[in-house]
Amino acid sequence: MKKVMQLAMIGALVLAVATPASATTLRLVNGKIEVDAQLKKLAAAYQEETGVEVAIESMGGGIDIQGTLKGYYQGDNMPDIFVNGGATDFANWEGLLADMSDQAWVEDTEAEYVDDNGAVVGFPYTTEAIGLAYNADILEKAGIDPAGLTTPAALTEAFETLDAQKEDLGLTAVIGYCAEAVNLYWSTGNHLFGVYEDGGLARDDSTYFDLLSDGGQIDTERFEAYAQMIALFNQYSDPSLLVSGTYDQQILNFASGKYAFVTQGSWIGATMTVDDAEAYAEAGNFKVGMAPYAFLDGIDTIMTNSPSWWSVFENDNTEEAKKFLQWCSEDAGQKILVEEAGFISPFASCEYIASDPFAQTISDYTSAGKTSAWHWLGNKEGLAQNALGVVYQDFAAGGIPDAATFTQIVAQVCGQYYGG
Repeated sequence: MKKVMQLAMIGALVLAVATPASATTLRLVNGKIEVDAQLKKLAAAYQEETGVEVAIESMGGGIDIQGTLKGYYQGDNMPDIFVNGGATDFANWEGLLADMSDQAWVEDTEAEYVDDNGAVVGFPYTTEAIGLAYNADILEKAGIDPAGLTTPAALTEAFETLDAQKEDLGLTAVIGYCAEAVNLYWSTGNHLFGVYEDGGLARDDSTYFDLLSDGGQIDTERFEAYAQMIALFNQYSDPSLLVSGTYDQQILNFASGKYAFVTQGSWIGATMTVDDAEAYAEAGNFKVGMAPYAFLDGIDTIMTNSPSWWSVFENDNTEEAKKFLQWCSEDAGQKILVEEAGFISPFASCEYIASDPFAQTISDYTSAGKTSAWHWLGNKEGLAQNALGVVYQDFAAGGIPDAATFTQIVAQVCGQYYGG
């Protein structure tokens, strides 16, 4: 009897010790269903280390994530951590998200989401970049050092050099630039116009975005310098692609080694290694990189941003949720997120490099503090699709004769769009 009592006491003691370690279960709603298994591995590693369970709920395949989350909220069934994709999403949860400004990870990144009140309410788990993507092997064969492409003169000289060697290098054109307005307005009117807004600036410098927001104004001197770069792209692009090409053609041709440069962001790495894997392999799986869009002397940044963020819902599990995100930013979490999920780390201290072709160059720019922001995300809704896309197309097609006229028309169009 005494032995039975001892065993019961030991069992109760074990239960008492074990219960606090496993009492908390966190729920995380993930918007990238393609990495569901990897995030579950992340959660398992965290539970093994801390005893805290993290239940991963992945959504994708056309699911309205924000609509689903609103349903959860109405049913008093909110997850502890969930994905938000930008200002519109964050606005749905104003006053309901935990402020993470005091977390250690904030000092290790420049990609956190900060709300209008200055509170950090979004944890960046991956990074995308906008820069002048290049085929490093081709530049090396042509004797061009991409590190020197930080002035308009250097960029022009590189284009002229490549154009003169097109046949020897097997190039169809120096650059794959597409200004087709119906399906690729987002490339010109968002991403490339965003280069004018942020190129070379500190991440918190919103000078030209603020000017645009104030009635659609642009800085004509800065924009005309930028327009000269767009004119260079018009001149040296593949004429069969310039005003009628598709995104798929643009990336396939770059992956096939037919262009030295391409005007797309780091997301094309996935296309090159999956959809265009055969063509990329035939072209030698060449090394890629990104140069700044150097339309002014000294521009030495690429533009990076998190495509979405994880936010913490303010509730009884807030502190535990913050601890989990802090762990995700550190070595054990980063190893899984980068090496298993393939994410490009937004954290300067991360030593892991994803297998994505552009991961190394983004990591290098991030570690060096040479990144600018994506203020174009806050441009007036529809600006690219309804106003700017067709102006870029007209410039590419020759309907707009020069950079000065392009600048005048963009200024007029922006003023009218914001005024309206």
